[in-house]
Amino acid sequence: MMIVQKCSSSSSSSLVLKRRASSRASPCGGDRGGGRAGGRAGSNGGLSCCSGARGVVASSSLSSSSGLASLSSVYEAQQFDRQMLDELFEVAQVMENVQPNTELSMCLQGKVMATLFYEPSTRTRLSFESAMSKLGGAVVSTENAREFSSAAKGETLEDSIRTVSGYADVIVLRHFVEGSARRAALVNAAPVLNAGDGPGQHPTQALLDVYTIGKERRQHGLGIDGATVALVGDLANGRTARSLATMLARNYENMHLIFVAPDVVRMGDDIKAYVDEQPGCTWEESTDLNEVASRCDVLYMTRVQKERFESPSDYELAKGKYIVDASIMDLLPSHAVVMHPLPRLDEIAAAVDDDPRCAYFRQAKNGLHIRMALLKVLLLQ
Repeated sequence: MMIVQKCSSSSSSSLVLKRRASSRASPCGGDRGGGRAGGRAGSNGGLSCCSGARGVVASSSLSSSSGLASLSSVYEAQQFDRQMLDELFEVAQVMENVQPNTELSMCLQGKVMATLFYEPSTRTRLSFESAMSKLGGAVVSTENAREFSSAAKGETLEDSIRTVSGYADVIVLRHFVEGSARRAALVNAAPVLNAGDGPGQHPTQALLDVYTIGKERRQHGLGIDGATVALVGDLANGRTARSLATMLARNYENMHLIFVAPDVVRMGDDIKAYVDEQPGCTWEESTDLNEVASRCDVLYMTRVQKERFESPSDYELAKGKYIVDASIMDLLPSHAVVMHPLPRLDEIAAAVDDDPRCAYFRQAKNGLHIRMALLKVLLLQ
């Protein structure tokens, strides 16, 4: 089955939190940073050398012309335009080369990050904590806040955030309720970074995913613009796929997205509607991975999230439908990139891990540098 959808040329708006003149003012500003026209101008996949980004790297403050200057919290992918991505990715490139006992490695000395996780995490929590440590900052952490924090006593999220903000300069939040990060940002004077909010969004994962796509395609002399990206698996509950689709459609030209999923976990209508509003992007749906593999530039696999299913029978209908093995790898173009936000179950056979097109472990490492860049930008504005 295949459904092809053409996108309209209208644009959509999204709230971006802006910092007021005071250093830790309420993050309740209204208009969004940067502009589409400036954001889409590049063609090198979001890895250009921007003068604004150089300023971010070289100093502790952002120039007024920087798209990132408006950023005070990160809670959804729609906050980022092309200019902001280009600037952030250049900072991330610098973060790849941070050495111990250098000025840059101590730039966040005296700052404290709190990681407040109400759901399990390995890569996201550890990469954030490592990022803070590599820049000289300190970390206070709870990895099971749903059970071992005052939430178990009935404390509201807002009260928890207000309390923790008294101990930390930045809060990294993972929560089981969609929209929780936005709620936290609205009551907190310090930056809040969304590390996943239920089936909603995971914007820092989308940032590292786009960064990875750009790096991998540059090795073949290609940019992100014009790519065909297949998102495969549990697209109804997969916040990583939802965020990536949003960020790619909003910021890159001539994109084609293919949503490959069983009917029970198809991509949500809200994401399809958002993609429809972005100029220069089309999408389609398919249930046939074999047919899609031969024409995609990026194959983004996701696991079926058993913990999000209310019906065991629906889970049985969704699991194990798509597996990347040697036969799928044979169908992929030579320049293709295979990605996965991890953890994987059986979606990608371990036997194909050594194929140079499989980038998921490089992808995970890129998360460290993106999160270092975000922390530097947010804490040294």
